[in-house]
Amino acid sequence: MFNFNLLLSLLVVVISSSNNVNAVDINTTSGVVRGQTIHIQTKLLDAKIDQWLGIPYAEPPVGDLRFTYPVPYKPSKDVIDATKAKDSCMQTLSDVDRRLYGNLTLSEDCLFINIWRQTPPSLPPTTTHVDSYDSLKPVMFWIFGGGFRGGSIFAKVYNGSALAAQGVVVVSVNYRLGQFGFMYGGSDEAPGNLGLYDQLLGLQWVRDNIHRFGGDKNQVTIFGQSAGSWSVMLHILSPLSKGLFRRAIMESGSLMLNKDRDVLSKAEALKSAHEMAVQLNCSADDDKWLKCLRGVSAQELVKQNGLVILPVFDSPFLPLRAQLAFEKNLYNSDIDLLAGITANEGHLLKQIFLKQNSTVTVESFKQAVQQLDSIYHNMDVNKLIEFYLKNVNQSDSREIKNRFGELAGDLALKCSTYLFAKQLAKQRQPTKQNVYFYELTYGSDYFGRLSDCNPILDGVCHGEDIPFVFGLPYLYPDGYSQVDINFTQWTLKWWTDFAKTGKLDSNWAQMVSSDNVIKVKDWNPRNQSKIIQHVFDDTCDGIWKSYYL
Repeated sequence: MFNFNLLLSLLVVVISSSNNVNAVDINTTSGVVRGQTIHIQTKLLDAKIDQWLGIPYAEPPVGDLRFTYPVPYKPSKDVIDATKAKDSCMQTLSDVDRRLYGNLTLSEDCLFINIWRQTPPSLPPTTTHVDSYDSLKPVMFWIFGGGFRGGSIFAKVYNGSALAAQGVVVVSVNYRLGQFGFMYGGSDEAPGNLGLYDQLLGLQWVRDNIHRFGGDKNQVTIFGQSAGSWSVMLHILSPLSKGLFRRAIMESGSLMLNKDRDVLSKAEALKSAHEMAVQLNCSADDDKWLKCLRGVSAQELVKQNGLVILPVFDSPFLPLRAQLAFEKNLYNSDIDLLAGITANEGHLLKQIFLKQNSTVTVESFKQAVQQLDSIYHNMDVNKLIEFYLKNVNQSDSREIKNRFGELAGDLALKCSTYLFAKQLAKQRQPTKQNVYFYELTYGSDYFGRLSDCNPILDGVCHGEDIPFVFGLPYLYPDGYSQVDINFTQWTLKWWTDFAKTGKLDSNWAQMVSSDNVIKVKDWNPRNQSKIIQHVFDDTCDGIWKSYYL
């Protein structure tokens, strides 16, 4: 029987400090921050890691700073304790979140950064100034996912120790979520996209400080999964992020959607904000509605997070949606990209749009597709229904439900990620930039069940890349199979090799070859070198193409 309590106890034991705790002080623009050296000893990993948890990079976004741009943190005169986790941003936590994340405390005062690095062999136990090493290491800057509604750098599954043990400096950034991070108020007083501005300020903090931790500001790879991958894609588009990173990894997510309109226009976003204000007894008819909303309790405001939280385009951070940015060549094109998806991205979406334990009929399938269209717009609903229900057994509820998962996953995750990467690959300079694309076709049975994904019934679900990318079988080996462990070893090498050089080994191929053939890495431990073609001919390059391009 699956033992969640055992897992949680392992999460605590593995990352605990050794008996001889070494404080590591670094002088930063936030002030002197005190981390500690931890000795990780498991069956698969024996490493000393310097860890800083909860370094403030922005002033608390509360009171008059709610809904507005992040303000750089004023240097502290006291030593900042970065030996313990701090508060995560306001959100609603599900049972799955609690299993994956551990115990989180929530607050609006949540704009922190975590850093992990290998302990330098010659570093004294305590030092107040570390400005450089003989060789600065590449930096991997993690942006967590959660639909812009949830997630935290203090989640146990995002422990950067195993990655740092491969010779990189790992950074993760908290950013405002839900209405706190993405409400659009129609002016600079509430400009929207604040979660993205938080990430931007975090990147700027890294530029100014990471050399003190042994990291190379000129070798930064931004990487993220789900909404974190959306964020990576948006930084590629944003002129404000230019020069802050050299490489990017997008794991299952892009916001290159309908070619004819934004999913959420500025007018729609402002109307939604006004409606929320009225619901919270803040009149939208005068100029004091924002001041009123700033007085609403954080607990009440977090209840206003809708089904979909999205940024607004036609704004300083995002002047153009992806299609126009590619057309005008106005994006950060001087980067290497590694992007990909899982085989069954739509698992979570079918749980959201179809009642979990109910019988799914063709009619309820059609209604769910129409609901998708009300959010994503301009879908050819009838054509899509015909395509995804072709040859389906109309009395088989599970099969119909899985077909909806395929449709929703293709729309929201697979095709948007694939076509964004493909467009960037077609416009890359072959001798200067590399673009790789994968499909994860293997999932860990242990992690799948932890995240409510039944590998037999649901396949390789959204999020199944996380344990391999973060080396969870190395940190928490009990429960993972030997195949999982071996696969993790390869993944850690590939992800950190990409961060170090922008290149991958001969097991991979450029996404678009010189003769314009699309090549996709079959990311699977059973065959490390398998490259597949024509994977998306019928879907992303077929029925969906006119929706995106």
